[in-house]
Amino acid sequence: MAKPIRVKTVWFKKEGERSAEEIAGAVASTVWRVADKAVDNLGRENYDIITPARGFKLIAEFVAFLAHYCDRMAYASLAPERRTAVLQAIARRLGEVMEENIISMVGPDPNRNFKAEFIDFLNRRFNDYAEFDFPDDEKASFPALRFLGLQIRDEMADDDKTWIMDQIMDIEMPEMMGTVRKSFKGLLSDAPVQRGFGSPDMLPPE
Repeated sequence: MAKPIRVKTVWFKKEGERSAEEIAGAVASTVWRVADKAVDNLGRENYDIITPARGFKLIAEFVAFLAHYCDRMAYASLAPERRTAVLQAIARRLGEVMEENIISMVGPDPNRNFKAEFIDFLNRRFNDYAEFDFPDDEKASFPALRFLGLQIRDEMADDDKTWIMDQIMDIEMPEMMGTVRKSFKGLLSDAPVQRGFGSPDMLPPE
């Protein structure tokens, strides 16, 4: 059995409000690690990942869902300007991590900007997930999880399409969301202010 991921949930020292970049670095690390672990779990369950390209596409889908989930939590607890700064910083850091990992795995491509491509992908998925309900901080609606499951399903080989959505919706996502929720909420230093959910269009193109 794979060991649970240890994540940062509190700051070591209290030194006032943390910068958006500090929060983004810790949250992005957690989001990436749980997404990478989920893809590893799929491989352990004999789902066929095959190529780095497929693996990164799956990670991108998980990361986009979890980043949007962070936005939902941020909108419920942060002032608008603070929320925007934090989520933009998380998006930028995730783009950097994606680029770093792709280049490390397959090498650079002078014709592509992996970070910019990923930020563009995040913007598209933020718009997609804005259509779905996230009833509370602990879960997403069935349609939101189904949408994610369908995106993962589309990337898989035909032999894996039958059961992959159950694996994603019932097994992987509850644990992933729980880990990200614990980390994100623990790292926020702002006093909660209930605000509801607004426009998701906050990630500037690179």
